[in-house]
Amino acid sequence: MSFSLIEIDPVHRIYSGHFSSFPEDIAVHGVSCRRGGVSKSPWDSLDLGLHVGDDPADVAENRRRYLAALGLDASQLVTPEQVHGEAIQRVGRSDAGRGALSYADSIAKTDALITDEPGLPLLLCFADCTPILLLDPAHRAVGIAHGGWKGTVRRIAAKTVLRMQQEFGTRPEDVLAAIGPSIGPCCYEVGPEVEHQFQEAFPGHEAALFSHPDAAGGTHLSLWAANRLQLEEIGVLRGHIDEARTCTACHHEDFFSYRADGGQTGRLGAVIALRS
Repeated sequence: MSFSLIEIDPVHRIYSGHFSSFPEDIAVHGVSCRRGGVSKSPWDSLDLGLHVGDDPADVAENRRRYLAALGLDASQLVTPEQVHGEAIQRVGRSDAGRGALSYADSIAKTDALITDEPGLPLLLCFADCTPILLLDPAHRAVGIAHGGWKGTVRRIAAKTVLRMQQEFGTRPEDVLAAIGPSIGPCCYEVGPEVEHQFQEAFPGHEAALFSHPDAAGGTHLSLWAANRLQLEEIGVLRGHIDEARTCTACHHEDFFSYRADGGQTGRLGAVIALRS
């Protein structure tokens, strides 16, 4: 298994993150990078977020370019109003286009989407939080979740798999999961309150979750490990969990990073859709 950046649009020099573990004949997926779009500073340039103050026309063009390069129709995408919660919504053909051009029209107060509708692109936006992409090849269903620290400590990745089980008959042992680029333990220092919540949520896993790389003794958190652990706990096989292990703050020349870019920046998009 591996994660790599692939040039998908040589005209606009658009690159996309790709997980080798996801079978191309069942689903198309990608994690966008920040170059190749039309947005101006500080959202430069392939900003896919409609909620960060960027020109909506520029975001629409960026979405059109990126999804077209993936072979998808941006006018059909479904995207939610992400609120760092744990709500999961099943979407279908009647939801096509929700949030594509207007943030007000997105799926309200939702941080994970699932579907078994072919050709329906699911899009979530990120700038340091963790994208979790899910594929059930046996029942041909997909999901995508927003794993900020609040969603991660509430186990949104695991809950999304369990919701897929409820809706589609998904078996956790069949699920292929991918943990996308996000702020890494190298850069993600957290305070005592966040540390305590993760200690309570994942008892006995302190060594995997926390590190202290600074001489001053600050605690750093691994969202990658926390999302992997919760998926394993519900039966997703370790060998079925791919990890980008790519820090958006360290690599903010390639990815948007809320912390590294000083709080005002664009949003990368994680996209997944079943093949028609």
